[in-house]
Amino acid sequence: MDPKQPPKNARGRPTDSPEVRYSKTLSYILRHGAIKEGLEMRNDGFIRVDDLLSRPKLRGLDFELLQQLVLNNDKKRYQLVSESGVWFIRAVQGHSLDTTQLELSQILSTDEAPVVIHGTNDDAWSSIKVSGLKTMGRQYIHLAAGMPKEAGVVSGMRNSSTVFIYVDVGKVLRGLLLAAMYT
Repeated sequence: MDPKQPPKNARGRPTDSPEVRYSKTLSYILRHGAIKEGLEMRNDGFIRVDDLLSRPKLRGLDFELLQQLVLNNDKKRYQLVSESGVWFIRAVQGHSLDTTQLELSQILSTDEAPVVIHGTNDDAWSSIKVSGLKTMGRQYIHLAAGMPKEAGVVSGMRNSSTVFIYVDVGKVLRGLLLAAMYT
């Protein structure tokens, strides 16, 4: 399939493929810009596909290409569902919109808590080692179950990360419990 060129105000570099530019624009709208774009977002993050495809920044993107972008996204960023014949889409993580309630799993025991990884770069590391990990305007800190491209790891950090911070979630939770006991 040879998609149309996205509009000039689409995200990404002009040299990026049309698929990459559409995907970056889609990611921005679903994670950060729905309200600015005048889109109604449910509290679970879903937006009507028809409304999304009517946005000028996505001119030229049709439902068939949207399905391909969702299916072929290596980080599994999007979820596409049909409800009573109406298609909805959402980003599954990385939101800065506080109206979005993501489906998160609670860790019930420090025994089941994994070691997770936060990937970043040298510039950000300079700040993190002084101030600690922060959400940086998003709802949550991104953590991964493993390194990029490892089996079963689909998201959690950029492939361009150069610094890897390993977090023992069990130790963090035990520390929080102790702190709560002494306050």
